[in-house]
Amino acid sequence: MAGTIAALGGMTQVRHRLDPLLRPASIAFVGASVRPNTPGNTMVRAAAMDGYKGRLYAINPKYDVVEGVPCFPDFASLPEMVDHVVLGLANDYLEEGLLAAARHGARAVTIFASCDLTGAANDPLAGRLTDIAREAGIVICGGNGMGFCNPQIGLRVSGFAADLPMRPGGVALITQSGSAFSALAYNDQRLKYQLCVSSGRELTTTTSDYVDWALDQPATSVIGLFLETARRPDDFARCLEKADRLGIPVVALKVGRTELSAGFAASHSGAIAGDDAAYEALFERWGVASVDTLDQLAANLTLFSAGRRAAKGGLASLHDSGGEREMVADLAARAGVPFAAITERTREGLRLHLDSGLQPANPLDVWGSGLDFEMHVEACMDAMLADPDTAIGVLFQDIRDGSYIAEGFTRAVIRSSAKTNKPVCVVSNYGAVNHRALALATTEAGVPVIDGTDEGLHAIRSLLAFRDRRAVSHTYPSAVARDVRERWRRRLAQPGALGESEALALLADYGIATPRSIAAATLDGVLASAQKIGFPVALKTAAPGIQHKSDVGGVHLGLADESALADAYTGMAARLSPQALVAEMAPKGVEIAFGLVSDQQFGPYLVVASGGIWIEVLRDRAVALPPLSLEQARDLIGRLKVSPLLDGGRGQPAADRPALVAALARFSMLAADLGDLIDEMDVNPLMVSDRGCIAVDALVVAAKPAARHDTHIREMP
Repeated sequence: MAGTIAALGGMTQVRHRLDPLLRPASIAFVGASVRPNTPGNTMVRAAAMDGYKGRLYAINPKYDVVEGVPCFPDFASLPEMVDHVVLGLANDYLEEGLLAAARHGARAVTIFASCDLTGAANDPLAGRLTDIAREAGIVICGGNGMGFCNPQIGLRVSGFAADLPMRPGGVALITQSGSAFSALAYNDQRLKYQLCVSSGRELTTTTSDYVDWALDQPATSVIGLFLETARRPDDFARCLEKADRLGIPVVALKVGRTELSAGFAASHSGAIAGDDAAYEALFERWGVASVDTLDQLAANLTLFSAGRRAAKGGLASLHDSGGEREMVADLAARAGVPFAAITERTREGLRLHLDSGLQPANPLDVWGSGLDFEMHVEACMDAMLADPDTAIGVLFQDIRDGSYIAEGFTRAVIRSSAKTNKPVCVVSNYGAVNHRALALATTEAGVPVIDGTDEGLHAIRSLLAFRDRRAVSHTYPSAVARDVRERWRRRLAQPGALGESEALALLADYGIATPRSIAAATLDGVLASAQKIGFPVALKTAAPGIQHKSDVGGVHLGLADESALADAYTGMAARLSPQALVAEMAPKGVEIAFGLVSDQQFGPYLVVASGGIWIEVLRDRAVALPPLSLEQARDLIGRLKVSPLLDGGRGQPAADRPALVAALARFSMLAADLGDLIDEMDVNPLMVSDRGCIAVDALVVAAKPAARHDTHIREMP
């Protein structure tokens, strides 16, 4: 970036490399047409539909004017060199058109066509277009996209625009799906955009570039992503870090999350993580709110773009139905949305405005006789919002156009919202209510309206999570000595797999407790080892190449004396190998597993899961990027379904949760230090009891030299 420009709309901004694309002062439309309902006509007609003040030109030797825009036969005939060229051309003419734009001196191009000539997977056209653009210093939106809209300057560059006016707002939406672009940009005016981009094939300009541009715009309040893949992973991760640093929320709908590669994993961790776990871990690191549907995406963007951050506490909700109130309470519990614990003072304030039989509680059923209901709704919302434990106030009501009740309720909450800095919104429990006019008016009055109970609760949970993330401090364990780290880096770079004994030694060097163990290859050696350790002992095969010992009968636990040990060893040596490991028995407890998996795009990430032999059946896991603070490790463990077992019960003492948290944080340091040299790693199980946390077994699969990442130490957030 260099210098400043007087941007359209009177703003002065630092120039970004995407400004000629997204904030052009002049545009030429190649392939413009007078034929209605064609991309060549629509792209010209739509450009100034929302008030764009830049200079527009059409290029087509057949016409003098297209939709009131002067039309010229070629670039040479234009009265100036334009910033941006829109190629409304078929694939056969794209290369010639891009070369002409480059010769003209354009700095940006939008392409709608697919950029395929043959339909083959390795069609070379897209590559040639990319090479031309890079050599000429041109940034491209597309191809195979729907274009973009910049309502801040009233500009639409799209061959498929709708007639619905777009008003500027704070949402920046970048989608790799053209249909998702059309769905969210052209249907509901409650969502107001700072930028809306269909990035298509991303020939030169990726999702990361658009996010970076949006983060530099003062109007951006939230970023929404519809993502198939991050084409430049390092840039994508840096943009998410930038958004987190600036305090701008990001909401992502990541598609393509099937577990196609799980069957090829060498470790349990790789098998249960799934193909998309690296994105999940990346989103976790940088506080990205993850959604599953377009409705959830729209709900989150609507609530975040209102611009108010959640206060401390939980949800305070008003209802006009006792039955729907119960439904919302059930769904909130399932969604993990807590209700505010309102004070007795708040309850007293509510009692003054409730009919007989209505209880002053949160959630609150406020509808009684209906007498002076608007005044009472406002007073009750005021009281709830004033409560110190209320983070957000929500009216759950199926508002509809033409209803005096719905209009009264919304007027009441709008007035309440004006008296507080806390977020206030309306959620309809039925997504198909006829409320377009009332919902738009209410949203534009500062109270966003969200359709659907689940969607509303999802957005509320995201808002609370965004608040909580920014309030957490981070404490990290002390680093291991440099000579220890470098010794293990040298070992992992050498050929030859690490056996269990060496893998456990690696854990011990990183401060994770392991059982005493001795390797042996004869019956006498096994018996002598057991005498040193003390019975009972565990016996495990150390045969090379066996990754999951229990699957082949290579583990015997609780061997109480020499006779039992000799029988177990004799049989195992005959079936597998005389090489064995004798280890002390760990105390019984809750079984947890740690894992490390190296992703080709984002490098190593962590897996924590329910451990033991049922790890792949239970599939109870959480993922994150290393390193983890103690607070992050505690939160990750708390997400496991098995987590409540750590608290004891039914006569069992509580497990040493802090020891497990410390072990996970230290394992994450190992992943940060050495993860580029490890393809997969399992620590399964860790036995967590009231006596501490001890890693019983470990598997390390070293990375092949060609697959190793250039860097190995991640910065702490």
